[in-house]
Amino acid sequence: MENTELSLSEQMQIRREKLAELQAAGRDPFGITTFNQSHKSQDIFASFEKIEGKSVSVAGRIILKRMMGKASFCHILDGAGKIQLYINDEISNYEDFKKFDIGDIVGASGEVFKTKTGEVSVRVKQITLLSKSLNPLPDKHGGLKDPDLRYRERYVDLIANPEVKNVFVMRSRIITAMREFLNAEGFMEVETPILQTIAGGASARPFVTHHNTLNLKMYMRIAPELYLKRLIVGGFERVYEIGRNFRNEGMSYKHNPEFTMMELYQAYTDYSGMMDITEKMFKHILDKVVGNRKINYEGTEINLDGKWKRITMVDAVRESTGLDFNALSLSQIETALKNKMEMPKTKTWGTLLNAAFEEFAEKTLIQPTFIIDYPIEVSPLAKKSPRDPRLTERFELFINGGEFGNAYTELNDPIDQRERFEQQERERKSGDDEAHMMDDDFINAIEYGLPPTGGLGIGVDRMIMLFTNQHSIRDVLLFPTMKPLK
Repeated sequence: MENTELSLSEQMQIRREKLAELQAAGRDPFGITTFNQSHKSQDIFASFEKIEGKSVSVAGRIILKRMMGKASFCHILDGAGKIQLYINDEISNYEDFKKFDIGDIVGASGEVFKTKTGEVSVRVKQITLLSKSLNPLPDKHGGLKDPDLRYRERYVDLIANPEVKNVFVMRSRIITAMREFLNAEGFMEVETPILQTIAGGASARPFVTHHNTLNLKMYMRIAPELYLKRLIVGGFERVYEIGRNFRNEGMSYKHNPEFTMMELYQAYTDYSGMMDITEKMFKHILDKVVGNRKINYEGTEINLDGKWKRITMVDAVRESTGLDFNALSLSQIETALKNKMEMPKTKTWGTLLNAAFEEFAEKTLIQPTFIIDYPIEVSPLAKKSPRDPRLTERFELFINGGEFGNAYTELNDPIDQRERFEQQERERKSGDDEAHMMDDDFINAIEYGLPPTGGLGIGVDRMIMLFTNQHSIRDVLLFPTMKPLK
């Protein structure tokens, strides 16, 4: 067992001395380049009856070691799980093994058997040190609990907290299921630029960089939307992209500066069609990966089965506040909301409606709900509602008080689009650094004709948080953005 009474620096020094001894003896573990791993731990457990008594080769990291004189046990952790090794002094390098440390990576060959206590194990005939761990792992009792250190040293977190690895296995399976669903629905996966000369497709502050050869100011993309819609113009009728977006904004338990989005665009449909495909996709992923459409998120029961609720933003605000925006004048609305919430800089019917929704209604939307018909002021890329010119055909999906998706009936009128970009430009000049930039090439594209189109964006990280019951976005990102330590 490791002597935990020694200081960390003493343990590190001892490990380096052990390495130096091996290297001096011509047995440098870092000189080994390969090992024939015939079985993973879980393969052995699954097929024990067939391979009992047969020879296998396993490899992994030592996470537990019990020395008992002429015989010893250790557990190694591989990519599938852990398995016990039984080693005695019959092997030629038993004395070397006794000096192996917790954290060392070994390869072992031997026979599969079951101990007296019924634990499936490998009776080792040969063991090789494949890599020396120079840094001690966290104490097995104390573990690695500090969230900040876990995020900074995810490689240690994955070793010390095996349940963390399960979250990222789930993440991979969720994204795979999303791709399978979209491919089956006839969508084609594409890739669009991450470095862009105009940051568009969302209201967000971009990261700025510089292209030396072209001497151009460039932006990390905040959304792939405008490029994907160019492809619809070009004749692809169903496209999607799953990739990273970058927004130079605040950080919170549900915001990271770089995050994964899925955006899709489908010709000849509208936002109602996008609601249908959103609901269908969520349910497909739940069925495929989670196995249940009723989930528990941080103690809250959420039922994603059945038909999801659809309600206008006006009605959602009326239900949560009693204010009917359709029955009140602008001055009456301002009077009713004053001193109850932070007022938007520009006070119009639409900006006040959106602000009231965010302040009062959002948090009440626990079960899956489509909020539809957003004000035009906050939806510069969505088509106007034929029922009310103040509104657009846009929805956002809310679950447990948070937003999980955003979709439009896409604006395909280039004249209207230019006017909205011009309004956004005026707002930028007045100090709103999240307003849209003018994109003349996009206007040029849709002047060739953008068919009626539905577009949808899903926050993949938030979906994974929900489906894996994780509170923070940092718990579903392998390497979240962190401020460097001094």
